[in-house]
Amino acid sequence: MRRLSGRAQIPRLAGQREDYLAATLRAYRDGKALRPDTAMNNIMRGASDEEIRAPAHFLAHTKPVQ
Repeated sequence: MRRLSGRAQIPRLAGQREDYLAATLRAYRDGKALRPDTAMNNIMRGASDEEIRAPAHFLAHTKPVQ
């Protein structure tokens, strides 16, 4: 299993606030999180609210591994 604790320019996902994760995933889905790399916008396109809540909940309750 991936550690989800981030490294270099990859942000930590494990243990982040659930509301922050959900809001960020919604922003990608809705095209409001514009970054030079649009991979996440493409991945999240068409995701339902439940498909966003589930990983946000999982990640928020996963302890980061150093």
